[in-house]
This record gives sequence, structure tokens and C-alpha cells, in this order.
Amino acid sequence: MNPYQHKVQYYETDKMGIVHHSNYIRWMEEARVDFLGQIGWNYKKLEDNGIISPVTAVECKYRVSTFFDDVITISVWVEEFKGVKLKLRYEMKREDVLVCEGHSEHCFLNAEGKIMNLKREKPAFYETLHGLTENA
Repeated sequence: MNPYQHKVQYYETDKMGIVHHSNYIRWMEEARVDFLGQIGWNYKKLEDNGIISPVTAVECKYRVSTFFDDVITISVWVEEFKGVKLKLRYEMKREDVLVCEGHSEHCFLNAEGKIMNLKREKPAFYETLHGLTENA
């Protein structure tokens, strides 16, 4: 998987010139969308297949401040996948310095908002995610 790169914009910084903490969550979303596209399951394809994937939890640990014009490289991994719940892990770096790490958790719903078991209902997507799981 190719890491996602985000160039920090001026509007993402606060009065002190430091990136506001809320932006790291947005960058995780950008990287997740990119990751899904790289594995052949972009959000349009998911929705066309009747799959909705809301965020159920998110966590960030901030290590080092970032600033306007920094280039942040974000790596994404499937940390855990059980067919109903997906946990992704993120590492954000400026050059070789870890600036933030985090997790997001997601479930899968059908168009009616009911929880889906991907193994049974969407086996192709299930196999893709299962094959990327760190503990597979």
C-alpha cells in the first residue's frame, strides 16, 4: 500500500501556528478513503454495492506538533477485522518523525441501516479486508 500524503494548509493551523488537533481526524479520513481506493473498494463502489461504513470510534495520540507547509505521510493498516467490525491503524509522520498515531473503528450497514455480516453478504469485500488483516 502506498502511504497517503497531506500537505498542511494554513487554515488548519491555530493562532500559535500549530495544526489544530481536530485536523488529524480529518487526515485519517482522507487516508482511509485513499486506502479503500487502493484496495479496489472506493466509497462509490461500496455504496453501489449497498455498503455503508460509519465510524463507531476514533482515537488519536499526538506526539509532535505540525505546522503550515509540513508534508505528513499517513500509513494505514487493517489492524482487526471480524466481518462485522473493522479497526484501522494510522501512523502520521513528518519525514521520519512520528507526529500522531491513531485508530478508527467502523461497522458495516446495508441501505436499510441494518448491520451486515460481510462474510455472508459481501464475500468479495470480506476477502479483501481479511487478506489485509495484520493477524490473518
